[in-house]
Amino acid sequence: GIEWTHIEYFNNAIICDLIENNQTGILAMLDEECLRPGTVTDDTFLEKLNQVCATHQHFESRMSKCSRFLNDTSLPHSCFRIQHYAGKVMYQVEGFVDKNNDLLYRDLSQAMWKASHSLIKALFPEGNPAKINLKRPPTAGSQFKASVATLMKNLQTKNPNYIRCIKPNDKKAAHIFNDALVCHQIRYLGLLENVRVRRAGYAFRQMYEPCLERYKMLCKQTWPHWRGPARAGVEVLFNELEIPEEEYSFGRSKIFIRNPRTLFKLEDLRKQRLEDLATLIEKIYRGWKCRTRFLLMKKSQIVIASWYRRYA
Repeated sequence: GIEWTHIEYFNNAIICDLIENNQTGILAMLDEECLRPGTVTDDTFLEKLNQVCATHQHFESRMSKCSRFLNDTSLPHSCFRIQHYAGKVMYQVEGFVDKNNDLLYRDLSQAMWKASHSLIKALFPEGNPAKINLKRPPTAGSQFKASVATLMKNLQTKNPNYIRCIKPNDKKAAHIFNDALVCHQIRYLGLLENVRVRRAGYAFRQMYEPCLERYKMLCKQTWPHWRGPARAGVEVLFNELEIPEEEYSFGRSKIFIRNPRTLFKLEDLRKQRLEDLATLIEKIYRGWKCRTRFLLMKKSQIVIASWYRRYA
């Protein structure tokens, strides 16, 4: 229910589809070349890519049907380029077909599985006679796609935190910053779009109830107990602290804070308030303890005085 501004960014799905599509993707074309009968070479694979991906706006090749690449001398004949969101990447097709085929023969796996050494036996589980599969072994591309799919499925069940590292130079030396290298990494890591989204969006969000419970001691009207709805209490709290209205927005169930400085300010005020409350509790406890001791001494003095007067 809050107002937001759309941020334009490059959707990498079109590149993923170019590479991983089950019918017309580069990996699918590579598997098809490896499985089809007849003479198969890296050149036939590139020729097939030129036929299938010729009209794709992010695919470039000297042999492509698209005329704008026929005279591109920067691109060798045995290569193709993919225009990613951060720049162009060139791939040389030499060895693609051989590397994609799994040349580990089935009888070799069975022989290694029969080894007495437990480690060697564990490295070749496909050699187990109880799990013999007469199908052709999966290609390297298929295994890669399966691994990526498993990884993405695992990530979607988590709440991952990504740490983006920038290498300042290729020499691994201190105090040397290669501006071109750093700018290139910032582009392909998507940090520019990330910064724009962060500046236009909200850095912190929290449900009204936990927010009010955490910061209610900062306002006399909400401390120690707030009798109304949690959202109304948060509104009273932020108005009392005189936080600018452009720094936060009220959603249906959460409070959205735009700038981290506002959150840091709230935390600093809370820390100081907790120290004041601790001092207040200590003061009250010491006063109660001293008064209790004084009343006990006064009572004892009265008892002693009364007994002294009786026998005086």
